[in-house]
Amino acid sequence: MATVQESINVNVPLSQAYNQWTQFEDFPHFMSGVDSVTQIDDTTVHFKTSIAGVKREYDAAIMLQEPDNRITWESLDQPRNAGTVWFEALAPTETQVTVELVWEPDSAAENIGAAIGLDSRQVAADLKRFKKFIEEREVETGAWRESVRGGEVSGSASSASGMTGTTVPMEEEMGYAAEPTERPVNTDPDMAPDAPYGRPTDR
Repeated sequence: MATVQESINVNVPLSQAYNQWTQFEDFPHFMSGVDSVTQIDDTTVHFKTSIAGVKREYDAAIMLQEPDNRITWESLDQPRNAGTVWFEALAPTETQVTVELVWEPDSAAENIGAAIGLDSRQVAADLKRFKKFIEEREVETGAWRESVRGGEVSGSASSASGMTGTTVPMEEEMGYAAEPTERPVNTDPDMAPDAPYGRPTDR
């Protein structure tokens, strides 16, 4: 198994950064290799990915979710991957976002990429894209503020599409297109996708 941990500071309030991360269907706008994400129910999402020429589809379960603190997931299909994203307020308008991924390389190319650190570079690049995405918006695209324990929603929660919460159409904000933008989003070489990493996040 390969393990990656990367952090970035984003210039938005804690709740705004956290709320945006709960909008899984927006992941293709800033995560390289993620073609689409479909919310199946409050704790299950379906991913379609295309990484290093390999297309995959798989489901992932949200195992733990604490509003404004952390989200933990694990895949339900092979190859296995899991991870946690933490949110920490550094100031009223600054938040540290930390992603830790544990994933199982499934090909020779993925094993080589993990061995030379390309997966770490890709996670760091995706966090840069998340920073750009959230900082250029006045508000998050939506929010889901329920808690999850052991893969089950605790307390009241809406059904099926509950994770999407109240959304703001992205095409009405900041000129974002309805379809995911092409990647990389700029010419910064550190933001170019390099190698596969924990699919989801491929949450």
